[in-house]
Amino acid sequence: QVQLVESGGGLVQPGGSLRLSCAASGRIRSINAMGWYRQAPGKQRELVAIITSGGSTHYADSVKGRGTISKDNARDTVYLQMESLNPEDAAVYYCNAAVVLLYGTAFNAWGQGTQVTVSS
Repeated sequence: QVQLVESGGGLVQPGGSLRLSCAASGRIRSINAMGWYRQAPGKQRELVAIITSGGSTHYADSVKGRGTISKDNARDTVYLQMESLNPEDAAVYYCNAAVVLLYGTAFNAWGQGTQVTVSS
């Protein structure tokens, strides 16, 4: 129905930065919101940042001031720019999209995840 393709993860040094991208495709009529979640080993998946179709954003307290979420509506793509990374940011980052499918049904899509490792 909906495919989310993530890119941009990898190994980052402490204090470094990264940019994650997520492109949505499929039977999409509209996208209500897109966001990023992360899950570290032994921990629950948590929200990192979300952006609505109107451009409103929300950030987890742990990334406020260090993360910027943005979107390209023409490409159905969401980006997450993260600065000043620390080992606590290491996790698998998952893209999420709340969409309306072509035939009107709401659908919540997840990407497969991209690993972010923070280490020197």
